[in-house]
Amino acid sequence: MGAVTHVLAVNPIPARSQMGSSLGFHIILACFGIAFAAVTMTAEWIGIKRGDAAALLLARRWSKVMAVLVAVGAVSGTVLSYEMGLLWPGLMGRFGAAVDLPFSVEGIFFFLEAIFVGVYLYGWQRLSPWAHWWSGMPIVVSGLLGALSVVAANSWMNSPAGYTLRHGKITSIDPVSVFFNASTPYETAHMVLAAYMVTGFLVAGVYAVGLLRGRRDRYHRLGFAVPFTIAGMAAPLQVMMGDIIARFIAHNQPVKFAAMEYVSATTRDAPEWLGGIFINGHVYLGAAIPAFDSILVGFSPHTRVIGWDSVPPAQRPPLVTLIHLSFDLMVGLGFFLFALAAWQAWWWWFRRRLLMTAWFLVPAALSGVAAVAAMEAGWIVTEVGRQPWIVYRVLLVSNAVTPATGVTVTLGAILALYAILTVVSIGVPMIMSRRWRQGTPAEEAAEKVPYGPPQATPGPAARPLAPPAGRPEAR
Repeated sequence: MGAVTHVLAVNPIPARSQMGSSLGFHIILACFGIAFAAVTMTAEWIGIKRGDAAALLLARRWSKVMAVLVAVGAVSGTVLSYEMGLLWPGLMGRFGAAVDLPFSVEGIFFFLEAIFVGVYLYGWQRLSPWAHWWSGMPIVVSGLLGALSVVAANSWMNSPAGYTLRHGKITSIDPVSVFFNASTPYETAHMVLAAYMVTGFLVAGVYAVGLLRGRRDRYHRLGFAVPFTIAGMAAPLQVMMGDIIARFIAHNQPVKFAAMEYVSATTRDAPEWLGGIFINGHVYLGAAIPAFDSILVGFSPHTRVIGWDSVPPAQRPPLVTLIHLSFDLMVGLGFFLFALAAWQAWWWWFRRRLLMTAWFLVPAALSGVAAVAAMEAGWIVTEVGRQPWIVYRVLLVSNAVTPATGVTVTLGAILALYAILTVVSIGVPMIMSRRWRQGTPAEEAAEKVPYGPPQATPGPAARPLAPPAGRPEAR
């Protein structure tokens, strides 16, 4: 580990705004790249195993949406790659040998993912049932390993390790220590679980809207149940992982944790603040739970929690109110999604059928938006909380940013590009969905799977799911 690097400081706000906008957009698509293949293959597995026409139809249609999102994600991901070099020359010039390593590995997994997405789409009409199902497995594995690679780069900036720095330059690196730094296991698990929650709840939310509109056939019920179950299984794991990560941050990045929890001065019996705005040393409009923050950190009210007074003002995170409220939003929405999944699980355990009341379906329809908001809030905590460092306690953000002018112009261009990509990401699946609902003969012929069972009726209403004998369907 070398000493803190100092160069001529430059205002980093335009570059941070551009990078934040790019990352905030791309991370949603990255979630689908990580998890959507697993959701699709689950539906196909049900279709093959049970001879379920509706499940196969869902998998076929979801695979088309997956291809669209992978294509859009390739564009937004490419923009991010260029931004790393153009906006942060101070980072890449000094630490490129370390940061480039996980990004290079991620590129390999992205190409594998893109290749097998093509194989999976092409193979619907050409492969045997299980051969086609297994052709999707490399997409799942590549998504997971690609996530590990990208998160490893971000983790390294939080826990830099495995390099020797002399005169501001890296002279040697340990690839294993760079890739598997102290933060990598925690951040990777957190990101993968978030990806499955975002993907599962967003897809389930679409079918929850259909169920609310009275489309209660098996196609819509299964389209809701499969992704919601996957996301619901990830939700309690994410809550537990969040608790573990918060404790890890308290010990490894105590100043970030202090901003997350409004700990201005090192103290014992530190309270847990819910909400609130920090102004001039006081928290307004918040509720404090006495000593609970110390209990969460060290399982004792007498645990010492380090405050941001432990470092000079220039090394403290800015916008502590934003960091704290983002953390509260992430935690609150995480528990909301956990409770929603537990509600459905309780109903299924005792009734053996899906809960279809409006009281449940309305929040379920909003669960995808809630999952995205929680994930974006989490990234705000991660990135803003690390400020003013870009490499924690090694390189300042203001010393890594480009001195070039005109970043505000490129920021406007990037926002325009992402507006177009947003329209494509949402508009194309909507157009596809409209065609699917119309159920034209050409569309139905294109969606037939050679090894699938014949559909009882045209369109998505095949094989309606009847309620259990003797039990009226929940309304």
